[in-house]
Amino acid sequence: MNKGGNGQHHVSRRAALSCAAAALGSTAIATMVSQAAAQQKISQADATYQSTPKGGQHCDGCANFQAPNACKFVQGNVSPNGWCQLFTPKS
Repeated sequence: MNKGGNGQHHVSRRAALSCAAAALGSTAIATMVSQAAAQQKISQADATYQSTPKGGQHCDGCANFQAPNACKFVQGNVSPNGWCQLFTPKS
C-alpha cells in the first residue's frame, strides 16, 4: 500500500487482485474454470478426469454430467462412475 501525497492510502491493482484471489478459495476458482470451460470443452487430462470415483464423488452425481456418458465441460466419453476436478454436486 502506498501513501499518496494527500494522505490517502492507495492499493495497487496487483495487491487487490491477489487479496481477492486468496479470498475466493478453491470452490470459486473451480466455478470460474467451469464457466470458462462452458465456452469450449477441455481435455480429460486438463480436467484431471479419472474413470473411477473419488470418494463419494462420481460423474453421475455431478451437475455437469449429461447422461449417458458426456459432460458439459469435458471432451469425450465420461463414465458415470468417473470423476474430475470440475465436480459440482447436484443440488
